[in-house]
Amino acid sequence: MGASIYPDFPPKTTLEQQDYLLSNIKDWSILNGLAIRPSTSLLSTSTDLSGTLAATAPVTLYPSLFPRACFHEARAIQKAYNELYAAIARDQNWLRQIVQQLIEVDDFIASLWNVHLEVEKEGYVQNLSLGLFRSDYMVHTDPANPDSKPTIKQVEFNTIASSFGGLSTKVSQLHSYLNEIAAYPPTSPPTIAYPSFPANPCIESLSHGFSTAHRAYGPSKSSPSLPLCILFIVTVPESNIFDQLALSTPLQTAYEIPTFRLAFSAILDHTTVSSNKHRILNYSPPHSPEMSYEVSLVYFRAGYSPSHYPSSASWDARLHLERSAAIKCPSILTHLAGSKKIQQELATPNSPHLANFLSRTSSADLIDRIRNTFTAIYPLDDTPEGQHAIRLATSAKDSEGYVLKPQREGGGNNVYGSKIPAFLAGLGDDQQRWRSHILMELIKPPTLRNSILRNGEVQSGEVIGELGVYGVCLWRNGHDEAGGKKNGGDADGEVLENWEAGFLLRTKGSESEEGGVAAGFGAVDSPCLVDV
Repeated sequence: MGASIYPDFPPKTTLEQQDYLLSNIKDWSILNGLAIRPSTSLLSTSTDLSGTLAATAPVTLYPSLFPRACFHEARAIQKAYNELYAAIARDQNWLRQIVQQLIEVDDFIASLWNVHLEVEKEGYVQNLSLGLFRSDYMVHTDPANPDSKPTIKQVEFNTIASSFGGLSTKVSQLHSYLNEIAAYPPTSPPTIAYPSFPANPCIESLSHGFSTAHRAYGPSKSSPSLPLCILFIVTVPESNIFDQLALSTPLQTAYEIPTFRLAFSAILDHTTVSSNKHRILNYSPPHSPEMSYEVSLVYFRAGYSPSHYPSSASWDARLHLERSAAIKCPSILTHLAGSKKIQQELATPNSPHLANFLSRTSSADLIDRIRNTFTAIYPLDDTPEGQHAIRLATSAKDSEGYVLKPQREGGGNNVYGSKIPAFLAGLGDDQQRWRSHILMELIKPPTLRNSILRNGEVQSGEVIGELGVYGVCLWRNGHDEAGGKKNGGDADGEVLENWEAGFLLRTKGSESEEGGVAAGFGAVDSPCLVDV
């Protein structure tokens, strides 16, 4: 971590003040759905026989200080990032070149690509794609120049299962509520303006994205017509269910769209694809099998990890959905666009790809602003950049400033600093296996303090925050609905809807090398904006 750039915060509290703060956090969180299902490692099935218990989600006691200029810049460039990844997902030819470098060393990427190839043979019948994206950043300070301004550096870009949009709105509301009831003691001197909590529109913006795609699907293609619905594809059991319900509930109450949750493992049991040219995806709820719905949109909150595909039937299920007429969020190509290898190709020094994708839709200044969010990322291959990275990664000294990342989502998969050489040695002398990883320069965030409530316990000390900015993007691909093969990776297609959709701040202890809330490392937080 770098030197502190922030005022002294949070203020010290008396025992009575902390008790008042904690009791209000716990009560407000359960009342308003800022909650998770308790982990089975903490709660035996004999204690929660029917699975009815809920617990306060891991949260920070205070909003964390965040540079105002960095916050606004991250939100300002999100629409351009949406455009970028929509363009990548449409460019099948370029994606093919990237995937070809990975399929021999990464079975998961190879299997995803095979799903696309199977659908391509048959012809796509849906030319719309929905992206619910999240670009994650950390504040970076240059340790060599203490007078330099803090900047944002991208950690990763998420194209599938970008979670915590629901809870992020609620934690912003929680911190505002605590301020309103004077649960926060005043700072001395009064350097923190508590009203500097920005409103967070995630729930409204993301659910509106789903409804927009639902409308774009058009009327029922069935004969006779069937009611349309949205499917959330989920894992079971799901500890983060309240975050998902925060997004699905407005679809049913405000937009009057039937919305159902379907376990990834049960896709083939409860859905069918029609044999006609439309390939309509039909869903019959297990609780009401006499009902039949036509699915307009499939939203994946599962399917991002190899562990979600324990058998060939799991891959059959993913293919089953992909070949259907339902709009996918994300499509298989959009899923592939979120791999770390794509981020590396964009961010490798002197890479031309960013400008190639954005030159027709964005100004040179905006492209430079996006490029400025990149930290150095390298492949581990035979290119000059790759050989340079291998020298860094195999050096006990030089590897200290880097993190090794595989093509995986979900947390707990990265290798940091001095552990990298031994990890690579454990993969053996065949450097072909190294190519499924990228080497990324570590970001140096400034020192920050906060307290985290997790599993009923409070831990206080130095923390690191990671800001995620959500984006919604609906685009038309370059293939036609009759099953033609126009989506060849050219510039065909167009963006139909595009907006920035709110933010998430996740905070973890500074000693933690992973930041996932669901993976057990971080806590949901909200920013208190300051000028630094």
